[in-house]
Amino acid sequence: PSGLVDGMYNEYIRDAESPAQVRDGLLEALGDVFFAFPSIEVAKYHRDAGNPVYFYEFQHRSSVMPGVLPDFVKADHGAEIAFVFGKPFLAGDV
Repeated sequence: PSGLVDGMYNEYIRDAESPAQVRDGLLEALGDVFFAFPSIEVAKYHRDAGNPVYFYEFQHRSSVMPGVLPDFVKADHGAEIAFVFGKPFLAGDV
């Protein structure tokens, strides 16, 4: 386990020069562990079953909610819904 911790530290935090960079590295690590890695595994299963697989990472910061999200947040989980389907899904106008 210490090799894993050392590897994660080296990948995400080692070059951090400020508390904000440590925070950003930890957020990236958590995002990878809880979202990216499991998603890649599921995509591999679908691919191995002969299905086409498409994978994306949405990082566009919305200008719709200024002051609601901290400046370091690029896009929250599900933030792409407004861009894919339109704002009515966010406004409850459906």
